[in-house]
This record gives sequence, C-alpha cells and structure tokens, in this order.
Amino acid sequence: MKIIAMIPARYSASRFPGKLMKDLGGKSVILRTYEAALHTNLFDEVYVVTDSDAIFKNISEAGGKVVMSTKEHECGSDRIAEAVENIDADIVINVQGDEPFIDEVSLSKLIDVFKKDVKKEIDLASLKVQITNKEDIENPNNVKVITDINNLAIYFSRSVIPFYRDKDVAVKYFKHKGVYAFRKQALIDFYHTPITPLEAAEKIEAIRYQEIGKKIKMVETDVEAVGIDTPEDLEKAKQFLKL
Repeated sequence: MKIIAMIPARYSASRFPGKLMKDLGGKSVILRTYEAALHTNLFDEVYVVTDSDAIFKNISEAGGKVVMSTKEHECGSDRIAEAVENIDADIVINVQGDEPFIDEVSLSKLIDVFKKDVKKEIDLASLKVQITNKEDIENPNNVKVITDINNLAIYFSRSVIPFYRDKDVAVKYFKHKGVYAFRKQALIDFYHTPITPLEAAEKIEAIRYQEIGKKIKMVETDVEAVGIDTPEDLEKAKQFLKL
C-alpha cells in the first residue's frame, strides 16, 4: 500500500495573505510543513501542490517535490485530486500547509484505518475533536459531525447537530478537523463530480463525498494543531519553535 502526503498550498488567504511564505525561524512556513511531513516517516512520498510561482520555487530549490496547479479550485480536495491523478498511490493524506508542527499521532491513526480495512470498505478517514463550549458548538465556522456507532460519518453541518431536545440526555458534540486520508479512487470520483446540492448549501466539501455514496470513518483526537491563520499565530509559532 503506497501512502503519499499532499500539502495544498494556496498563496492567497483572506485573513493572512502570503502566510505560507512568511519566515518561521529562517525558513518559510510551507517549507517547515513540508520538512515536518517528511520527518514523520509515515509517507512514501510528500508533495506540495500550489498555484504560486513563489511557493513552487521555494520548495523546488530546497530539493522538495512540488506540483503546480493548472486550474482554479474551490476546495483542497479538487486541488489535490488534479495533482494526484497521474501519481502512483493507494492512499493520499491531506496535510494542512499552515500547520508546520505536524500532529504525527493523529496522522498515524488515519493511516491505521486503511491498514485495518482489509475489505476496502472505507473510502476516507478524517478527524474529529470534542467541543464543549457553547459558543464553539453554535459557531457556524465550526463544522460539526455526527457518526453512527461504528464512527462512520452520518452528516456534517454548520448547524448544531445533534439537536439537544431532551436536556436529560447526555450529548457530545464534535468539530470536524479538515485533515483527510483518501483512497485515491474516492478522491478522483469527487474531482469528477460537480458540486452537489447539500455541499452547495453548507459549503462543506466532505458532504459531496457522502452525497456520492462514499464512507467516511471519523477518528477522534484531542490534539488541537498549531495553525497559522493570522500574524499573531505566526508570532506564537515562532515562540513555539524556540521551545
């Protein structure tokens, strides 16, 4: 089973434009992420896929593997699928480009899903983390996920799910973390399917996989990654790097 990591790397970002090329301890954020993915030794190959000449040059000059996107894409799955279509792989892991301090334990758990899936019934694996704060639960920027008793995803929503009708019932809420492991074929099927109705309504790409019949195994984690979404996050990352 050949396992590769793909790191989607857009240059533009609404909250922090050009963040992936910002300096983090003498190297760009994206190069730090690429090297961290390599050093996990979880992957047979690691690639960056980008729409930016600057990022392409930065990774290639460091001796890394990088693929240039030729099309505009609405989401990370599309960007990865275009790049991976002609790459030999069985399992593709989406590593976030703005998370240079990689959560190796969670990525290992995602890979284990496929190692244990001898019947090849699972199409994707992804992460969820429990949330208990009322504001986090009600925040539409936090995508919530509900699962069946086997931890297969039933639905993803920006709304509060499940609805807490009976206050005497203990309910847990989980936020979906956008880290995916795909069977390559599931990724290609997604890429060649137009945006589906519920996906368009919620603006959640995971729903398209469900609407075309793909099974998504959710893996619980308690690790909140150190992501870089703002200049303040970058300063925190610089301090974290010094520890």
